[in-house]
Amino acid sequence: MCQLLGMNANTPTDVMFSFTGLATRADEHKDGFGIAFFEDKGVRLFVDPESARASPVAELVRRYPIKSGNVIAHIRKATQGQVALQNTHPFVRELWGRYWVFAHNGDLKGFNPRLHASFRPVGDTDSERAFCWLMQELAKAHAAVPSIDELTRTLAELLPLPAAHGTFNCLLSNGQALWAHCSTQLHWLQRAHPFGAARLADEDLSVDFGALTTPGDRVALVATQPLTAGEDWVAFGTGELRVFVDGQPR
Repeated sequence: MCQLLGMNANTPTDVMFSFTGLATRADEHKDGFGIAFFEDKGVRLFVDPESARASPVAELVRRYPIKSGNVIAHIRKATQGQVALQNTHPFVRELWGRYWVFAHNGDLKGFNPRLHASFRPVGDTDSERAFCWLMQELAKAHAAVPSIDELTRTLAELLPLPAAHGTFNCLLSNGQALWAHCSTQLHWLQRAHPFGAARLADEDLSVDFGALTTPGDRVALVATQPLTAGEDWVAFGTGELRVFVDGQPR
């Protein structure tokens, strides 16, 4: 299975500490990595079918001053689809004049929905196929971009359908919010004032967030497994959908 990382914040925030923790786990999840982060309505997307441990693109990302309110990252352990650039998460599509970013951890068996011309997969993964179906069904359900609460209600109706075909842990964002759905395993954490220090669980690296933040900052993180030690990560329940807005659960 793959590993997911999502971040939602109320002010553009550096995600490199958490991304370093995710990339450390690429020894096992070596079939590609990707990271997408929003800047206003725009999205910067970096993907590579090489391991995040070895990829020169990953090294570029580590040196890039990424600050964003919404970030989705993924390291891949392939279950369906060849190891190739077109099969590397996150995937991006446009709907209602906004970019949507999606990444999936899991394996769907027999999920072959009918797709119309607007949303078709480029690669051959179950993940991208599920994303295209999800975008298609959202477009059917709403004529224009709905409120975050309306989107959450619609997603709560749609996501159990692919989840019935296997494991469907996923992250979704349109730059306004971060949605996270747990099929088997996800954890979340909120950082807020008073900020303290944090240490990566798999790497000898720590940071004092108190020296880098202001009292009004809020950051929510979602990860397959807790990325840090000594912080209060909360496990999702099976089938649970959460939405994060401005750095806090809603």
